[in-house]
Formats: sequence, C-alpha cells, structure tokens
Amino acid sequence: MSKFIDRVVLHVRAGKGGHGCASVHREKYKPLGGPDGGNGGHGGNVILEVDPNVHTLLDFHFHPHAKGGNGKPGEGGNRDGKQGADLLLQVPDGTVVIGSDGEVLADLVGVGTTYVAARGGRGGLGNAALASKARKAPGFALLGEDGEERDVVLELKSVADVGLVGFPSAGKSSLVSVLSAAKPKVADYPFTTLVPNLGVVSSGDTTFTVADVPGLIPGASEGRGLGLEFLRHLERCAVLAHVVDCATLEPGRDPVSDVDALEAELAAYKPALKADAELGDLADRPRVVILNKADIPDAAELAEMVNAEFSERGWPVYTISTVSREGLRPLTFALAEMVLEYRAAHPKAAPPRQVIRPVAAGESGFSVERDGEIEGGFIVRGERPERWVHQTQFDNDEAVGYLADRLARLGVEEKLEKLGAVPGAPVTIGDVTFEWEPQVSAGVDMVMTGRGTDPRLDQSDRISASERKHASRVRRGLVSEDEITE
Repeated sequence: MSKFIDRVVLHVRAGKGGHGCASVHREKYKPLGGPDGGNGGHGGNVILEVDPNVHTLLDFHFHPHAKGGNGKPGEGGNRDGKQGADLLLQVPDGTVVIGSDGEVLADLVGVGTTYVAARGGRGGLGNAALASKARKAPGFALLGEDGEERDVVLELKSVADVGLVGFPSAGKSSLVSVLSAAKPKVADYPFTTLVPNLGVVSSGDTTFTVADVPGLIPGASEGRGLGLEFLRHLERCAVLAHVVDCATLEPGRDPVSDVDALEAELAAYKPALKADAELGDLADRPRVVILNKADIPDAAELAEMVNAEFSERGWPVYTISTVSREGLRPLTFALAEMVLEYRAAHPKAAPPRQVIRPVAAGESGFSVERDGEIEGGFIVRGERPERWVHQTQFDNDEAVGYLADRLARLGVEEKLEKLGAVPGAPVTIGDVTFEWEPQVSAGVDMVMTGRGTDPRLDQSDRISASERKHASRVRRGLVSEDEITE
C-alpha cells in the first residue's frame, strides 16, 4: 500500500572532478613534443526538478541518499576526461528545500522548476593547460575537486486553490469525492484522513483544485493532534472553506463554536516562507462556510438556525449534503468565482532573473588571521586559496612551487609578512598545515630544472628539525658536537 510522505531528509553528494593528466608527447624524431595532458571532467550535479506526475516524497523516504556521477581523469594526447552524469531527482510541485540550519534554500513551484542541491567538483587542469613561459613542460597536473555534500530537508506544501478545514469526521473527504474524481478514504470514525487529498474540480470554464486537509482540533497551531504537520498545506490556498458537521452528537459542540475554535488556530499559525506570508495570514484569506449533512432532518434544522449568524460575518454560507448531493452545484460555482477573484488579485510572479554580481575591484577574496590553537601560527581563509590547496599534489615539488606562486600573486605572502609571520611559522589553509618559507621567492619567473622538481624548495637557510634536535642533545652532553646521529 502506497504512503503519502510530505517531509524527508535527503543526503546529497555531487560527483568528484577528475584529475588532470601530466603527460609529454612522445613521437619518433620529435624529442621535444611538449605537454599533452588533458583536463579532468567535472563532477555531476544533483538537481531537483518539479514533475507534474509526482505527488509525494515517498521515493526519497526509502532512498534518502543521492549521488552525482564522478568525472573521469584526463589522458595523454590532449584528451579531456568525460563529465560526470548529473543526477536529476523528480519532486512534487510545492516542494520546499530547507538547509540543515533551517534556512529556506528553494521554493519549487511550477512544472519544470529546478534547483541544484549539490554542485559537482571542478576537474583538474592537465599539464598542457598549465604550460607557460616559465614552465614549458610541467611535470604535474591539478587534482580534481570534491563535489558538494550536505543534508537538505524536503517539505511538501500542497498547491491547491481551495482548502477544506474542519473537525474530524466533518465530511471533508466525502465532499472531495463528490466534487472531483478523487477517491479518498471515507469512514465513520475520527482521523480517517491522515494525508491531504487533492481533487480537480471543473465549473464551467474554470478549473481549480481542492485540498482535503486532515481534521484539525483546538491546539493544532501548537502541534496538538496532526495540526502542525498539515496546517502548512493550507498556506498556499486561495480560499478556505469551513466544512461543518451539523449532525454531530458530541456534547458541547455546535457549528458556531466549531468554526470559532478553528478560526483561532488559523489566526495563530504563521506561514514559514516569506513568499507564502506575502499571500496574507490564513485568517485573512477569503472564507466560505459549508454546512454539511443536510440530508438528516435535525442537521437541516440546525443549519437553518446558524445560517444567519455566519452571514452576519460576511461569509457566504451553503447548506449541502454529500449523500443526496443537495446544494453542490451552487457551491461549485461560488468556489470557482472566489478562486478567480483571488487569482486576479494575486497574479503569478514573474520568474526571478539571474543576478550576476562581479567581485568588486580591490577585493582579495581571502583573509589571514592568527591561529588560536597553534602558537605563532596563522590561518588563511578564502574560496580560492582553499580550492588551490585541494588541487595540489604535495608529493610533487613542482606542484608545491606552483601553489606558492599562486598564493604569492594573490597577496598571501605579503599579508603574512605584515602580520609578523616568521620563517617556519605554521600556516593552515583548508585542512593542510605547512611551514611558511618566505625565501622560496614565490611569484617570480624562474627556469625550472627537472620535471616534478622546484629548485626554490631547497633554498632555505633555516635550521632543520633534525639539526635542532642534534644541538639539543649536544647541550645536554648526550653526544659530542662532531658525532653524527640519525
């Protein structure tokens, strides 16, 4: 038996970018063929798309992990790696994407609306793309980046024109079944409906949707019963219809007190999304009162007695019977007219334009601060330096020298000097900590020697750790000054 799931936690992970290739063209009689390593392919994105044929988040309930395809590494002969395949996930209309911190990331309304939940990592550049006047045949390539990975909450809010509200067993499901072709569960006990039911109603040239929300009780806005779980399905309704059970035998209940109790809950509930809040509070939406079960003589008399009181509030009142179908035709035309008036007053907003915000001139894109955990250490933060560190092969001296050049051109070396960094100071970028060597002469053009090496990394007058250890043992008299230790 299928389930209606309207809230799930989805773990998304985009694909990794492929590594670049470090290759040199080799051909007979062409000893200096030059670098020909291709770039790695980008990782695949994880994309959410609204599909009109999907009505629940059930698939994500059973399969909460989604992963994009990884990019392929580059190859020699200037062959770039294949791009990772995007993972397209179909979601229902009205799905809200919420981050792990509670921030609303996207409101997916309208067929075809998409949102990139996780972006794939960039592919690393091959040595053919890294060749320059100083490095004519780089002996290294850049590593591919990891794709984004995070948890998002998918929350479904029904997109309906008319929302039916009322106490349990008021006849809301029965009304949906006779107004539309929907076949919701109907039974003679409370809380028969545990999930919203949507039906499509045609009235003349107007077509609108009706949502049957599970029964509400006093305290619903504070989470009592199923209130908070399903009040959100009313946030986007153009018209709210009170379905009143005029034949109830419960003591202390009557049509007027039922409506007043639910009106208090609607007034207390506040929409979570700004876009929904702009439609107005639930208490301000157009109202209609539907007095149900008029086929029962006592209920018909009670409906006639309370009709005038609801009319004084300015609300249209209709007495119906879902069994005999009495009063359904005028109700349908009235709902269609109210929906059309609401649509005219609240036209659909134009799709948002893509805004491109270039980086202002003079902005470095990074920051340097002192490390509170490592004495004399510094932390470099910024998208570019952290990305560059992740792309670097630290077992390749030439790649490390290339990273030093990039950081120097960005201004990291100069900033460290201004903050008083000394040679050997621990500098952390991303998840890598290394000793700062200002003597490396980063950022200047130098003639490279062997592939995969950088002569600047050997130019250091600073005492090494092994030399400091030997000097300490000499001072304590453990070894002589001329004695060589491992």
